[in-house]
Amino acid sequence: MINILKINSSGRVEGSVSRDLTNRLASRFENATVVDRDVTKGLYAVPQEWIGANFTPKDARNDVQKELLELSDTLIDEIRTADVLVIGMPIYNFGVPAALKVWIDLICRVGETFQYGENGPEGLISGKRAIVTVASGGVPVGSPMDHATTYLTQVLGFIGITDVTYVAATGLAMDADAALRIAESQIDSLDLSINLAA
Repeated sequence: MINILKINSSGRVEGSVSRDLTNRLASRFENATVVDRDVTKGLYAVPQEWIGANFTPKDARNDVQKELLELSDTLIDEIRTADVLVIGMPIYNFGVPAALKVWIDLICRVGETFQYGENGPEGLISGKRAIVTVASGGVPVGSPMDHATTYLTQVLGFIGITDVTYVAATGLAMDADAALRIAESQIDSLDLSINLAA
């Protein structure tokens, strides 16, 4: 059984290209369970109290601090349990949606998803694969204007996920049909075999 964590970050629910593509992609995995995480709902920007709780040693946290970190702990557990992360990401103003950035801030925690070693930060989440569906009106993926995929690749690598694939529907504002056809073709041609023993 393959465990898939499907993460959607588009502010649009109806008619969202990135959401449609994550659904198409997740449905192609055989013998899989899917956990849905819509980061536009129920997440919050980290306040000062959360930061204080995060940097308090685990065995010294009080009940209030533990409660503050409960959502973050849940999000991290979702990643740990997953074999594959399927992430839907529209490009907003050349970068990632604010909701996805909030999720990132909640899951990047020292001692949980990364640690500092002799050579700097080391990711603690390994053996995972991430496939990201990107929707963009006019920002080509990999272009100098694209600060979304480069940032997400950096963040995922920071926590230890280095097997990252992008499926892109770009140019939606110019020719939506062509952009969708290309993205769907990319999904259909992906090798989705997963080595669970790795």
